[in-house]
Amino acid sequence: MPALTRSEAVGRAQLLDVHGYDIHLDLTGGEETFRSTTTIDFTARTAGDTFVELKPAALYRAELDGQALDPATLADNRLPLPGLTPGRHRLHLETEMRYSRTGEGMHRFTDPADGETYVYTQLFLDDVQRVFPAFDQPDLKAVFNASVTAPDDWTVLGNGTATREGNRWTLATTPPLSTYFVAFAAGPWHSVHTEHAGLPFGLHCRRSLAPHLDSDAEEMLGITRACFDRYHQIFDEPYPFDSYDQAFVPEFNAGAMENPGLVTFRDEFLYRSAVTATERQTRGIVIAHEMAHMWFGDLVTLKWWDDIWLNESFAEYMAYYVLNEVSEFTEIWTEFGTSRKSWGYDADQRPTTHPVAPDAEAVHDTATALLNFDGISYAKGASALRQLVAWLGEKDFLAGINDHFARHRFGNATLADFIDSLDRASDRDVHAWARHWLRTSGVDTLTPEVSEENGGWRLDIHHHGNRPHQLGIALYDHHQDGRLTARQPLTTQLTADGGTHTLHLTGTRPDLLLLNDQDLTYAKVRLDDHSWHTALKALSALPDPLNRAVAWNAARDMVRDGQLAPAAYLDAARAHLPRETDNAIVGGVLTFARGHLADQYVPAAGRPAALAALTAISRALLDHTAPDAGLRLTAVRTLIDSTTEPGTLHDWLRTGTIPGGPALDPELRWRTLTRLAVLGAIGTADIDAELQRDPSATGREGAARCRAALPDPAAKEAAWQAMYGGDQLSNYLFTATAQGFWQAEQLDLVRPFAQRYFPDAVALAARRGPALATGAGKEGFPRVLVEDATLRLTEDCLRDSDPTPALRRQLTERLDDLRRALRVQGAQG
Repeated sequence: MPALTRSEAVGRAQLLDVHGYDIHLDLTGGEETFRSTTTIDFTARTAGDTFVELKPAALYRAELDGQALDPATLADNRLPLPGLTPGRHRLHLETEMRYSRTGEGMHRFTDPADGETYVYTQLFLDDVQRVFPAFDQPDLKAVFNASVTAPDDWTVLGNGTATREGNRWTLATTPPLSTYFVAFAAGPWHSVHTEHAGLPFGLHCRRSLAPHLDSDAEEMLGITRACFDRYHQIFDEPYPFDSYDQAFVPEFNAGAMENPGLVTFRDEFLYRSAVTATERQTRGIVIAHEMAHMWFGDLVTLKWWDDIWLNESFAEYMAYYVLNEVSEFTEIWTEFGTSRKSWGYDADQRPTTHPVAPDAEAVHDTATALLNFDGISYAKGASALRQLVAWLGEKDFLAGINDHFARHRFGNATLADFIDSLDRASDRDVHAWARHWLRTSGVDTLTPEVSEENGGWRLDIHHHGNRPHQLGIALYDHHQDGRLTARQPLTTQLTADGGTHTLHLTGTRPDLLLLNDQDLTYAKVRLDDHSWHTALKALSALPDPLNRAVAWNAARDMVRDGQLAPAAYLDAARAHLPRETDNAIVGGVLTFARGHLADQYVPAAGRPAALAALTAISRALLDHTAPDAGLRLTAVRTLIDSTTEPGTLHDWLRTGTIPGGPALDPELRWRTLTRLAVLGAIGTADIDAELQRDPSATGREGAARCRAALPDPAAKEAAWQAMYGGDQLSNYLFTATAQGFWQAEQLDLVRPFAQRYFPDAVALAARRGPALATGAGKEGFPRVLVEDATLRLTEDCLRDSDPTPALRRQLTERLDDLRRALRVQGAQG
C-alpha cells in the first residue's frame, strides 16, 4: 500500500479538522474477515479534495453527507473525497476487513493449548486502515466512540471502560487521540482486576496462561501502582484517561504498545519458565516505559514522524529513571548500559544511522518513518536525555517537561516546541545542545592518553566527534591483593569542537583510568595501555557494576573495531565472569560472545576453540555462583547453546536437570532440543514427542525451530517452503523457523540456499508487508555465511531487486554487519 507522504499530511491537516469517529466492529463472523462500520465527522476549512485510507476485503457502502460514493474509485487503499465544500461533513463507510496473521492490523490467534481464539489490534504506524477507515496521520486527533459485537463468551477491551448489553460492548468516549492509538482486544480473557487512585486497573491474558499471570500479578501491579504514583509526583498533568488495562497478547511484534488506557504487551512477559532477576527487571522497565507514554506520546503527540524521539526517547529515559527510584531492582542503569546502549551504539555506526531528531524532510513518508524506530530513537535518545539531565540539572529538566505538557495537552508538538519549553525553564543554551546532540548522527570516540610530568601526571583526552560532553572520569589504584580502590573521580566538560582536552593533575597516575564514570554520556571510550593491562587483571574487582559495564562495553567496541582479538575478549571473560555478581553484565558479555564472536567474528577454523571457551566459562560460572539462581540460569543457557557434546545434552534431557544448574523447564528443554537438532543428534520423532509433551504456542514455535535446525536436506527444504513457498506461517512461526535454519555448524548444507534467499525474501516482503519483511531481513538473513559471496549477493540484491523499504533497511544493515565481521576476521591474520 502506498505510504502517506509528509506533504500530503501537511496539506490534509490544513484542509481538515476531524471531530470524531463512530466505529462498530462485528467479530462474530468467520475466521478470515470481520465487519467494520465507521462514521467520521469532520470540517473542511476551505474547498478542496482529499482522501480517506482503508484497506478492505470489500467496501459495501460509502456515503459523504448522505450521497453515495463510487466504491470503484477506491485505489491503492485510498478513497477519494473530491470537491469538499467549506463546512461540516459526515463520511459513512461499511466494510469487510481481513484478520491478520502478521501482528499488523487486527491479529487473530487460536491457542493450540486449548483451541480458544483471541483478536487484538496493532494500528501503529499506519495500520488503522486495516481495521477501520481513517484520516490516518498523528496530527488529525479526534474523539472516538466505539462498540464491538463479539461472541458470547468473549470480553472486549478498549481505550476506555466498557459496558455490555448482550454480546454488544460499548466503550467510553475517548479524549482526542491520534488514529494509531485506537485499540481493541477481544477473546475469552483471564483477567485480574483492581483499583488504584480511583481508577480501574486490569491485567489480562489468554486462559492457558492464567497460572503465570496469577503468580506474577502482584509484582506487576505493584510496579504499575508505584510508577503511576511517581509519575504523578513529577508531572503536573494527571493521568489523562479513565482506566488502565494491560493486556498480554500472543504473537505481538513489539515489546509493547502504548495504546491509551489499553497497553498491549507480548505475552512472553508472562513467564512459563524460570527467568533471571534482570529479565523481571526488563519487564518492569517495559511497564514503566508504556506508562510514561501516557504523557509522552498519548497526551502530547508528535506532529509528524520526524519527532518519534519525543515519544520513545522520553519513555525510555523516564522508565529507567522512575523504576530505579520505586522498585527493588538496584542495578537498573547497568542493564541499560550493557544492553540498550550497545543497541544504540551499533545502530549509530551503520550506514542507516540518522539523527535522534532528523529533519522533517528526511522523513518524507510513513514507510521511511517506520524504519527509524530503532536503537537510535530509543537508546541513543534516552542516553542523550541522561546527558542533558547531567548538564542541565533535574529540576530544570522536569520544569521544562511540565511546561511542555501544559502547553500541548491533547494536542501535537514538535522538537522546537519542546526545546522552547526547556529554554523557558533554564538559563542554559538548550538550543545549542539540541543542535549538537539531536540533529547529528554517529558516535563520538574518547581516547585517553596518560603521561607523567613534573609534580604529577597529565591526561590528554582525544575527542573524535562533534558533541559536548559532561564527562566523569573514574580513577583506581590496584593493590597486590587484587583489590581496586577508587580515588575521588574527576569531572570535566568537553566542548563540541573535538580535538584534545588536557588536564594537569598532581600526585601519581592511577593504575586504571576509566572515562565516562557512571555511564552518563553517550560515546565510545577507549582505555590507555596501562589501564587496559590493569583491567585484564582486575576488571571484576571494579567496585561499581556500572563502571564494570562501561569497561566491558569498551572491550566490546574494541573487538568490533578490530582493535582487540576475539580470543583476548574471551580470555577476559574467562578470567572475570566467574567472579561477576551482576547478571546484566554476565548476560551481556555472553550474548555478545556467543552470538557475534563465535558465529561471525571468529574464522571457521577458530570456532571450535571459541565454543570450548564459552563452555568452560559457563561451567566456571556454575561452579562459582551456586547461591545465585539468575547467574546459574544465564550460564546454563550459554552452556546448552555452546556445547558440542550431544551425549551430555541427552543426559540432561533424560534426568531433567543439569549438574550445578536448574531443572529443565519447558524453555530449557526446547533450548536443549534445538542444540541437539543442530548437532544432528535427534530426529523428527523426538521433536514430535516433545511437542506432544508441550502443545502450547511456545512449544509449537520450539518445534518449528528444531525442525528447521535439523542437518538434513529434506528438513531444510521443508523449512524453506514453509517460510517462502506459501503464506501460512504467522509472524512468530516464521521467526522461529528462520532462527533454526541458518546454523554455523551446517555451512556446506545451507550455503546453496543463500542464492535463493534474496529473490524469495524480496517477493515475501512485497506480499506480506513490513513485519515479515523485517523478520526475513533479520532472522532470515544468512548471517553465518561470513563470506565474500554473501557480500556480493547482498550488494546485487540492493542494487538490482528493489526490495521494499523495510527489507532494504534490514539488508543494508546486514551488509554492514557482514563487512564488519570480515574486517574483524581479517584483523586476526
